[in-house]
Amino acid sequence: MKKSKAFIMLILLLVVGCSSVTPQANQELKKEEKKEEKKEEKTERNEKLAFWEVQRKGTNFMNSKSLPDNYEAAKEQNIEFIRLAPDKWAKDSDYLFNDKPDTNPDKDFLIGNADKYKGIVEEDFTELKADLDAAEARGSKVVLTVLSLPGDRWRQFNNYENDDRIWKDFSYHEQAAVFWRDLASRLKDHPAVIGYNLINEPHPETATGFHDFWTQDYSEWYSSVENTPADLNLLYETIVTAIRTVDSKTPIIVNSGLYATPWAFKYLKPLEDENVLYAFHMYEPYELTSQNKKKGFTYEYPGTIKVGDNKTEKAFNKEALKEFLEPVAQWAKEHNIPANRIVAEEFGTNRLVKGADQYMADLISIFDDFGWHWAFYAFREDTWDGMDYELGTEPPTWAYWQAIEKGEQPPRTAVDNPIWEVLKKGLERKE
Repeated sequence: MKKSKAFIMLILLLVVGCSSVTPQANQELKKEEKKEEKKEEKTERNEKLAFWEVQRKGTNFMNSKSLPDNYEAAKEQNIEFIRLAPDKWAKDSDYLFNDKPDTNPDKDFLIGNADKYKGIVEEDFTELKADLDAAEARGSKVVLTVLSLPGDRWRQFNNYENDDRIWKDFSYHEQAAVFWRDLASRLKDHPAVIGYNLINEPHPETATGFHDFWTQDYSEWYSSVENTPADLNLLYETIVTAIRTVDSKTPIIVNSGLYATPWAFKYLKPLEDENVLYAFHMYEPYELTSQNKKKGFTYEYPGTIKVGDNKTEKAFNKEALKEFLEPVAQWAKEHNIPANRIVAEEFGTNRLVKGADQYMADLISIFDDFGWHWAFYAFREDTWDGMDYELGTEPPTWAYWQAIEKGEQPPRTAVDNPIWEVLKKGLERKE
């Protein structure tokens, strides 16, 4: 109990005949009280952080609208957390599914308009809150992320052009911080929320002349942008400081640069906050994982793939994948960051790529060996079927597309599906 030691000390003083508490004893009492108060404060701060003390395995929801039933389906598959990006909820289905013009191109979910943040959109927050309540009712935990910030509209909602204003103007850093402070003040006590992921796949590099990690030098590039608006570390410091004025306990998750590539950990600076996790995405080699019908399926895994602007041939297998992830492990070692503070936040490949099941199995094995948290991309995404692994290695059926057009979840039927079996095995909780 909080004052048990102090109470015992008082009793002892009375027993020996003291009629009052001496100044020395009073100081001891205050010291004990302060110790107990600090313990209670620390316990409260770490309440949500405790979720991350053991390795967690999750997935990503980036659907066109809130789909609460997917939380229940994910729970049935032993998925322990959901990384939720609700940005698409702001757009019409015709724009997302039927290649129709965006009837409201200036509308950005929650922030209103990425050109200038003026406050959280109440209608959007009500929708988000209902979704998070549904997650809690179904026993799911959620990491909330956003695809857009003020001055950084998501490329797919920006005529497929990068919005680089946030990397050129500190005023957008401040607007982003105010947005996250406002959001955290409303969500800090929500039991389903176990993380704020500040921005999905930041890429200050592309605004400042760096785009190919295979051939360019990160140290040289970062020295040219440090302490400018293109310094990702400064953006994170600004946002984290703002959040902590209203919420001291919810874990914050930050991505590495250049679309969360592992190699960008080289310039990432650990934040002076014990409740921070560090995340990367893994779709490399991109020339393999991003193949589709339009591009053609030239590569398979394992195999030799041409990478980077120079189209250098490189053999990719499990050993090569681990080598690619080594910068994360090395960074964590150098900065004494434990494995349970690292998240492989997105990884995946088009399910039609030959060897997709082995690619996923090798990555999961590597993540597990390191002890990192991981979340595959994606679970039952309704805007693209390429990474809906439950469908196996065959094109979607007509019934699938009929359901999508109606805004319904497609029927799920058992198929011979090695890639989904890999994920199911990976999601099994090891005792």
